[in-house]
Amino acid sequence: MDFVGFQQELAHAPATERHTHNRWEPYVDNGGTSLAIAGADYVIVASDARQSNGYNINSRYDPKAFRLSNDAILATAGYAADAKRLVEVLEQNAQMYYHKHDRVMKASAMAQMLSNTLYGRRFFPYYVFPILAGLDNEGKGALYCYDPVGNMERVVYRSFGSASALVQPFLDSVVGFKNQRGVDPTRLLERDQALKIAVDAFTGATERDIHTGDWLDIFIVDRNGVTHEKRELKHD
Repeated sequence: MDFVGFQQELAHAPATERHTHNRWEPYVDNGGTSLAIAGADYVIVASDARQSNGYNINSRYDPKAFRLSNDAILATAGYAADAKRLVEVLEQNAQMYYHKHDRVMKASAMAQMLSNTLYGRRFFPYYVFPILAGLDNEGKGALYCYDPVGNMERVVYRSFGSASALVQPFLDSVVGFKNQRGVDPTRLLERDQALKIAVDAFTGATERDIHTGDWLDIFIVDRNGVTHEKRELKHD
């Protein structure tokens, strides 16, 4: 059979079944941004409320920051469903701690519990980048940041999320005083300064990142407890 005859026979051959492989993806990045700044006697946590999947907006108000106690706030970035499940686990463990010890879990203890919880799921981790904010045992502002498998670091400021590449350098400059001469890099900001910086960071981020916007949740933790306010961001 010549080549032309082979092509004609192939054209009239019955169609064969094509095998395709469907890949299951357990994780989704739902966008959005969270940041936190610690001061001498306070912490400020700010998170936008837009939940998206690619170019689709699933919800314009789906909070990423959660109040765990009277002196602890958890801010998240990454997969929204995993973040909500993580919050449920932490709240359950904190409630068990309260009934066992008859006292509320402090932020420092909750920080270690969060690290242990994430590490316990390291083989199928929560796709969440958390920031735990609160007051330490001396009443000073404390921030703990994590990767999805529980590695923990105490910091003065941090940003996670889809706009973190924009926000973190801004915080490095105006909060951490990086690459500046004649300033004390260990100086902590006053509360009003930190609040203005947090708002300015999100105002700028919404101009460049389509996954950040709509509403801004701001939590302030001090010796009087937790205060919460909501501000409007760009909706496009």
